Amino acid sequence: MMRITRRNLLLTGFLCSVLLIAYALYTQYVLGLEPCPLCILQRVAVIALGLSFLLMALKHPQTKQSKFFASLLLTIISSAGVGIAARHVWLQNLPPDKVPGCGPGLDFMMANFPLSEVFQMVFSGSGECAEISWSFAFLSMPAWVIIWLIFLGSYGVWTIHQGRYN
Repeated sequence: MMRITRRNLLLTGFLCSVLLIAYALYTQYVLGLEPCPLCILQRVAVIALGLSFLLMALKHPQTKQSKFFASLLLTIISSAGVGIAARHVWLQNLPPDKVPGCGPGLDFMMANFPLSEVFQMVFSGSGECAEISWSFAFLSMPAWVIIWLIFLGSYGVWTIHQGRYN
């Protein structure tokens, strides 16, 4: 029987992140759902959260100060992802006449505009970001990303501060 340790709990958070990204890639390459710029930024947040879990599993924080900074890192990453996904959900729920026009893809923007302009264009949204092409239990994919990021961020902070697992 596997012993519950802080390392195993953190690796579980990493595994959840890997599975979320694997499903996103499945929807893209198997189901044919192309990600919009906001989807890609949400993926970046999930990947960053997963890498944080992995790094903490390899060298978990032990001092009060390192636990604080690790918790802060997880909170910042998950909050940024939640903010991006919340903006996406907001765009999806705009009335059709208020939806911004479709813009260029993220690859094109990154190659042709300064990074500050890219972020401005991405967060202003585009028509493709307003489409709901996938849903489960009446929630769109970015709504599920919000739920998962809140859960994983909270789970990570809880795991870091558990005194009973070494």
